[in-house]
Amino acid sequence: MSTEASAASGGSFINIGERTNVTGSAKFKRLIIEGDYDTALDVARDQVEGGAQVIDVNMDEAMLDSEAAMVRFLNLVASEPDIAKVPVMIDSSKWSVIEAGLKCVQGKAIVNSISLKEGKEPFVAAAKKIRRYGAAAVVMAFDEDGQADVADRKFEICKRSYDILVNEVKFPPEDIIFDPNIFAVATGIEEHNNYAVEFFEATKRIREELPHCHVSGGLSNVSFSFRGNNAVREAMHAVFLYHAIPAGMDMGIVNPASLIVYDEIPAELRELVEDVILNRREDATDRLLEVADKYKGGGAAAKVKDLSWREGSVQERLTHALVNGIADYVVEDTEEARLEAERPLHVIEGPLMDGMNVVGDLFGAGKMFLPQVVKSARVMKKAVAHLIPFIEAEKEGSGESQAKGKILMATVKGDVHDIGKNIVGVVLQCNNYEVVDLGVMVPAETILEEAKKHQVDIIGLSGLITPSLDEMCYVAAEMKRQEFDIPLLIGGATTSKVHTAVKIAPNYQHPVIYVTDASRAVGVASNLLSETAKEAYAKEIADDYTQMREKHAASRSQTEAFPIAKARANKAPITWDGYEPPKPSFTGTRVFEDYDLGELVSRIDWTPFFRTWDLAGRYPQILDDDVVGETATSLFNDAQSMLQRIVGEGWFKPRAVVGFWPANAVGDDIELYADDGRARVLNTIHTLRQQMERKGRDRANFALADFIAPKDTGLADYFGGFAVTAGDEVEKRAKAFEAEHDDYSSIMVKALGDRLAEAFAERMHERVRKEFWGYEPDEQLDNEDLISENYRGIRPAPGYPACPDHTEKRILFDLLDAEKNTGLELTSSFAMFPAASVSGFYFSHPDSAYFGVGRIHKDQVEDYARRKGMELREIERWLLPNLAYEPQG
Repeated sequence: MSTEASAASGGSFINIGERTNVTGSAKFKRLIIEGDYDTALDVARDQVEGGAQVIDVNMDEAMLDSEAAMVRFLNLVASEPDIAKVPVMIDSSKWSVIEAGLKCVQGKAIVNSISLKEGKEPFVAAAKKIRRYGAAAVVMAFDEDGQADVADRKFEICKRSYDILVNEVKFPPEDIIFDPNIFAVATGIEEHNNYAVEFFEATKRIREELPHCHVSGGLSNVSFSFRGNNAVREAMHAVFLYHAIPAGMDMGIVNPASLIVYDEIPAELRELVEDVILNRREDATDRLLEVADKYKGGGAAAKVKDLSWREGSVQERLTHALVNGIADYVVEDTEEARLEAERPLHVIEGPLMDGMNVVGDLFGAGKMFLPQVVKSARVMKKAVAHLIPFIEAEKEGSGESQAKGKILMATVKGDVHDIGKNIVGVVLQCNNYEVVDLGVMVPAETILEEAKKHQVDIIGLSGLITPSLDEMCYVAAEMKRQEFDIPLLIGGATTSKVHTAVKIAPNYQHPVIYVTDASRAVGVASNLLSETAKEAYAKEIADDYTQMREKHAASRSQTEAFPIAKARANKAPITWDGYEPPKPSFTGTRVFEDYDLGELVSRIDWTPFFRTWDLAGRYPQILDDDVVGETATSLFNDAQSMLQRIVGEGWFKPRAVVGFWPANAVGDDIELYADDGRARVLNTIHTLRQQMERKGRDRANFALADFIAPKDTGLADYFGGFAVTAGDEVEKRAKAFEAEHDDYSSIMVKALGDRLAEAFAERMHERVRKEFWGYEPDEQLDNEDLISENYRGIRPAPGYPACPDHTEKRILFDLLDAEKNTGLELTSSFAMFPAASVSGFYFSHPDSAYFGVGRIHKDQVEDYARRKGMELREIERWLLPNLAYEPQG
């Protein structure tokens, strides 16, 4: 079993590079003292290239201005993309040095270290500061009585530290890295012989009893007695990790380039080292000393990638590269295949498609997952890009390609979201379907013109926002009018099987099929284009949808109207007597330009990120999932690397605008006033009320207006709004990756853009509560609390369950002057562009809560249309999924 295999058995082992440390590397110390920072950067670069996933930076040297040296070095690191892609561990015994470093680091840093050695009060103070910076912390097994040396005491100190950090400081447990002290063994002192075993036992208890934390340690300490004998030291490190990783050690300060494989340690040396590390014999140290000189000077070679697969045939090499997403050699292998083939097109149709068929089979069997498939597509596109000039030189193009079928895909008019569509396209291409992708905001006439031009076999429509549903109905009706006879696929976050059956399918006489996710697309396309199966498959779908329409009609006919007057009489039971609405620190708007990306990273909710890639599970548990854990971890590591570049190189320029206005509720509407005199109405926010009969005690029919003080109370209440965006730079980066045939990175940058936009909205809401509106100035919540919305106040968005009418977004944008202040635009369907954007309302009342409006009846819709000054049929279009009746026309 290798060191790498040991790591895999216990999850991911993170190598923390130790050479950028003036106390541990004589070379690095000399370079820093001499001011040769360029060469010092090379040390960091070598660590990263050697496999370090974090670099430990320490400037604690008496001859240095440690703060200045830390700041200078970290600023230089931030400007080097190949180094800045990994996190930094800021290592110092002085808090002033640590804080100076934290102010420089882009993204999430690690502080090394804090402990209870000076007592609880300074420990808590330091932890609170680290938490505010969004950093993780190494916590030493060290208290007022000194360093822990035996397992029970190591665990006791870590348990006490954990309880203080998690329960009192509200420090995220996943940001706690315990260092239970790796001490030297084989020192000749009998009391030291069991130190490694004590570490293993303590580590096991820490990981079992202190949830979500990590365990690290300085690996070189264990072999300190054999300094000068690199071969023995490297063997000791490999053996130590072989036992420490299964016990739960998931990171360590090491020189990754010198880590050797456990199985490659000479058998004699390995057994003797095992005796020392595991304290198996009283004479273990003496026996190791007897042979140590035999290995002196024979330090192990640096790890070498396993390239044995390069010895296979060109077909085997291409298949291996495609399945494993390895692009390093694909051009030379593709060229070799081209020289062997009769024509370059045959390389695509032969070895490359054979390799992609293996990918498709593995994906279909659940043995590969979406992120891996997208990486395979990146390799395929790189190979095809190499072949295209040769194909074009033959003046035959790719017209003879034996694709399984040609599929046109588009995000419909008014909608800008395309991550899901792009993923489906990649999966189809990986299964030998030709995809014509028209992009976003595509009008029906363009979709149908391009479908005829390219003679496609299937059309696929995607949409995220509610108005897209109506646009899909229109496309289907136009397909019927223009006498198309090809299948229509429907997908996207807002779509559903019921809506497809009830609303879209009746507009078109040929198959209209809802596709749940990317993993189903290939099966649907295969059935629809199969000469032997397509008729039976289409009939099965049609019969299923007919039954669904009948059930839907029956449920509608049984729905009893609950008058809006009765719903309003059952509004939220808020007592306004004695309530004093908080006043914001300003009214009007405030703009935030080029917001600090590093401030947003710690507020990312990672669970939706994995859903984007069709990986089901909550973060962080998904990383340990028996089925998708390995893929999820690899994906997460790739995301962290790109996030480091996004932050370190300033890829995005986040912008925001926040506003507050004097406000009062008038019925189900919210009047906003020009100033605190409240004489002139500036604008009106219209809200919808739940209109189902609520059976049971204390079940109100909510509307958002319930959370604003009614005008007749005489209370001076306020209303807020916001719009944030990660910036149009997200789309530009994605297009740049697409131009390089790198779909994986294109989808990744969009997914991270979305997560950062949501994190931005979360951060601004936090600042609203604590600063701008200031009704919770002492709030102390960790990221889990924020994700779980364990705070006062809400930020509902137009177009979502509590406010399903997208047209209210126009009012919000006018109030915020969002186009001018943020560069955001609204499409004809009120989708926000750029797509990585969030907008919504702010409510401060402690009883305000999220809810779904649900089904509403015609009496409320008619009244709502009147209040908004819109035609009934127009407002019905925007509220289609919420209507408890069938609109006319």
